Amino acid sequence: MSSVIHVGIIGYGLSGRVFHAPFIDVVDGYELTKISTANPDRIKMINERYPSTSVVADGQDIINDPDIDLVIVTSPNTDHFRWAKEALLADKHAMVEKPFTTTVAGADELIELSKKQRKILTVYHNRRFTSDTKTVKKLLDSGLLGEVRDYESHFDRYRPEPRPFGAWREKPLPGSGIFYDLGSHLIDQTLWFFGMPTAVTAEINSQRPWAKADDRFDVRLHYPAFTATLKSGMLCKIPGPTYMIHGTNGSYVKYGLDVQEATLDGGAIPEGKNWGREPEEIWGTINAEYNGVKIQGKIESECGDYREYFINLREAIWGKAAIAVKPEEARNVMKIIELAFQSSEERRTIDV
Repeated sequence: MSSVIHVGIIGYGLSGRVFHAPFIDVVDGYELTKISTANPDRIKMINERYPSTSVVADGQDIINDPDIDLVIVTSPNTDHFRWAKEALLADKHAMVEKPFTTTVAGADELIELSKKQRKILTVYHNRRFTSDTKTVKKLLDSGLLGEVRDYESHFDRYRPEPRPFGAWREKPLPGSGIFYDLGSHLIDQTLWFFGMPTAVTAEINSQRPWAKADDRFDVRLHYPAFTATLKSGMLCKIPGPTYMIHGTNGSYVKYGLDVQEATLDGGAIPEGKNWGREPEEIWGTINAEYNGVKIQGKIESECGDYREYFINLREAIWGKAAIAVKPEEARNVMKIIELAFQSSEERRTIDV
């Protein structure tokens, strides 16, 4: 393999267009070689923005290309396992959009295959690289809040009507629904902060009368000293706090979403030192006392930067760094998802 990592992206929906192609295009060490889509409108978009990138109709053309080093899977969740497995069997590195797969068994099989093939396998848990999550991680590691006694995180939206054109996430398919989509983010963040919980209590259901997949969840991850509450819904005209953390030394509350997605969706190129910087009006608020010093007011958010994910992936492929988002961590997210569905169906707390 040459020093340049030739990349093929399977799928060019929101994920491929917003979260992957722009970063492969700007981060040194990558070449955006191929994108697969059969949608004429998307083909036109690719040709206009990435004129040197080949567009193919089927992901198999990417799998079969001997020049492709890394396959990025942004297909619907039902095909994550299939494409990741084929990429690894074709002796390529694989990065899969979250959620990793639709089952723990599928995740385990892919992890074992990646070890056998000696190829990098990772999952795009990109919200570790948002401004709010990076700020909370730094705050928790500092000990400023003391011992955490209550943790709550929301990913709320207001979308009372169906998406146009019959979006697959709203169909009753394996891996569809809000919990696989947004729950995987909130779970990964919580496990990154605190590790695996001891038990799970969940309520996962549908609130919109036309919904065929879950569109609301309230999940409790039980730790020895506190409970982490993860919530999301599609009928939240006023969103809940992105983060609300209460500790023995004080509290931190944060509203508002990381700015990168909206900026990228508007066509921006992810570059410059101010990329991912939040406006002051959505910085989090702290009220704490640490070593006798009272701290109260706004805390400047860290800069969110998805580029960090792709830089780490590049270094891992080159053998210069350990992969930041380990497949085993993404597998643990799938484990919590399965236990949460079991808890919701059986209306009881499930031990991990």
